[in-house]
Amino acid sequence: MSDVDATSPAGPISVLVVDDQQVVRRGLVLLIGMLDGIEVAGAACDGAEAVELALKVRPDVILMDLGMPVLDGVQATAMLREKLPDSAVLVLTTYADDSSVFPALRAGALGYLTKDADDDQVEAAIRSVHAGRTWLDPVVQARLASAVRSGEVVPAKASWAEGPPGPALPDGLTPREAEVLVLIAQGLSNPEICDRLVVSRATVKTHINRIFAKIGAADRAQAVGYAYRNNLLADD
Repeated sequence: MSDVDATSPAGPISVLVVDDQQVVRRGLVLLIGMLDGIEVAGAACDGAEAVELALKVRPDVILMDLGMPVLDGVQATAMLREKLPDSAVLVLTTYADDSSVFPALRAGALGYLTKDADDDQVEAAIRSVHAGRTWLDPVVQARLASAVRSGEVVPAKASWAEGPPGPALPDGLTPREAEVLVLIAQGLSNPEICDRLVVSRATVKTHINRIFAKIGAADRAQAVGYAYRNNLLADD
């Protein structure tokens, strides 16, 4: 396991494990218990129990399954985002299809892993979402990028694009940066963004660097996920 950022001044990263399958749940508890600087805050067998337990233990990260009885992972994620905005939800599920990915991101999940992820990927994802960065499984990244290119996901009409006044943009993004982010999500290259906005390539590059720094994206696919999760994109 990686020992990078294994500890922090605030103490170990606390993780709540949520999965309706007992074998999977126990396996995740054992895995997380072996990671340096990360500890298990508790385990829940469905979304309703997850919300109740999370409010008690206030974990840093919630490792969330999606297909569960009583309250599914998407509903639980939406509730937790409202009640515990400082707890990051990391989805870990079997599915990477559109009916699972898009609702989970819209509900507020900061990361999305499939259950074939290896131990190092799980650890890296936990540390990433705890730091406020998006983490998407490569399969999910590819699916999001494909959805935007094919027109299955389109830019949402947003009041920030119509000029002030309007709601505050997430993570300190400026209206211009949000506009560039949507163009990235549409699949435009840097030269195409230059032509669309009538600005230089250096200006576009500066905007993109600032956007990625603010939203914690490592590449364009992660930027698409961020845009979708923050309602900058919508289903067509």
